[in-house]
Amino acid sequence: MASAIELGYRLIDTASSYGNEREVGLGVRDSAVARDQVAVSSKLRGDDQVAGARAGLERSLDDLGLSYLDNYLIHWPLPSLGRYLEVYGELMAAREEGLIRRLGVSNFLPEHLTALYDAYGEWPAINQIELHPYFPQQALLAWCQERGIEVQAWSPLGRKTDLLSNETVTTMALAHACTPAQLVLAWHLARGCAPIPKTDSTERAAENLAAGSIRLTGREVEALASLERGRIGGDPATHVEM
Repeated sequence: MASAIELGYRLIDTASSYGNEREVGLGVRDSAVARDQVAVSSKLRGDDQVAGARAGLERSLDDLGLSYLDNYLIHWPLPSLGRYLEVYGELMAAREEGLIRRLGVSNFLPEHLTALYDAYGEWPAINQIELHPYFPQQALLAWCQERGIEVQAWSPLGRKTDLLSNETVTTMALAHACTPAQLVLAWHLARGCAPIPKTDSTERAAENLAAGSIRLTGREVEALASLERGRIGGDPATHVEM
């Protein structure tokens, strides 16, 4: 983690359910970069929607060894629980206390986001969703951007698929003299979406960061979006995470 920060990463993403908050926090604290120059995000796990959002947040802060989170997201709406509206209100109070800088959500659909707005008069700052060329989320991305909601992409490289060996991707990458992963990350950036790639390799992390210098044409962006196949993760309308 400290090496990623030294490379130039300034957004560090984790979640209670990932089981690595202690390691992430240690990396942030060991970095030579000042804390206020690194944005740290974590997410409220499903069972804490029932057990208590405040307790879940405090546990994450304790595990991370931090006094506040730059971004804190409700990991899944879990509509079958019917708790996400109340949970959002609890986290708004924690934001007022300075424990959270920006409050957001993950895997929320327009109906969930609209319910939050109707209840509290604000849109979440962030919606982190599954998004990659095999699932480009054209409608949801545009919907969020129209309302000023920052869209972040989990699984931006289409994990456990053949996306990075897809002929359209590899041909386009060759034309740009970059790797397929760099090309796909550049596609996200061209659409105004922040990709959250995962890697344990310092070399690959450096390669991913270099994707910011790649410029795609509108036609190339459309060509990659046309590869749509569907989700590889859970459907937010029915997903259960506890």
